Amino acid sequence: MPAHSQNRRHRLTDLIRVRGFASLDELVRELGVSESTVRRDLDALELEGIARRTHGGAVYRGGRAKLEEFDQRQPANWAAKRAIAAAAADEIEDGETVLLDGGTTTYEVARQLVGRPLQVVTNSLPVANLFVSESQTELVLLGGYVSPKTGVCLGPYANELLGRLHVSTTVLSAAGIAAEGLFNAHLLLAETEQAMLRAAGRVLVVADSSKFGRRSLTLVCGLSDIDCLVVDDGLSPAWRQQVADAEVRLVTTPVREDDDNEHPKIAPAHGEEPAA
Repeated sequence: MPAHSQNRRHRLTDLIRVRGFASLDELVRELGVSESTVRRDLDALELEGIARRTHGGAVYRGGRAKLEEFDQRQPANWAAKRAIAAAAADEIEDGETVLLDGGTTTYEVARQLVGRPLQVVTNSLPVANLFVSESQTELVLLGGYVSPKTGVCLGPYANELLGRLHVSTTVLSAAGIAAEGLFNAHLLLAETEQAMLRAAGRVLVVADSSKFGRRSLTLVCGLSDIDCLVVDDGLSPAWRQQVADAEVRLVTTPVREDDDNEHPKIAPAHGEEPAA
């Protein structure tokens, strides 16, 4: 293989390794080569077991445990997640202590924060991996039982440590948001997220508009417990009013169409209108 091709593949591997998931468009822009070249390189990395091709990009496979649930959810609504993450990162000041949960949208927020002078606390191995070699960032990783599907630490040990901490901002994702509040699909994770809420001076929730009108297994908190909600501009007028009525600060952000190339469009959430 020519040296320039080998160097390009090394750079491609580094991009996917650091980010966990990278879109095809993102890799084309970063590497400055054609889409067909990136596709060929990804095919080669997949054969070597380094990366796995997904719809619209690739997931890193080398040197870390397989996190099946995280890997499957990461590419979904990726353009909206990226836009939301950029807007959420703008809400965080340099020097803050930020607590990040293990959601895929929160992971995108973490990517936006890499390289900034922050103290980061997280229960997510994928999020921690982004900051572990960052000289600008102080990293605190919570312990406890590690979910083999998502790489998230949860349970009584994580909750006990959270009880000793105070952070300026907690950033949470959601499986669903309904009139009652924020929902999560995992009971133990919901308990850990409730401990994250208690540790927070401010609660910032990141969720794309497809999550609204959905309920899941466990209610994490009420809408009024959220200080700031960052969402894409596909949120319906009825839900905007619901958020305003709960006295939650709403930040909406547009989703660029070119960022959504080869990624599924955000489908309207079933039953998106808020419950009476």
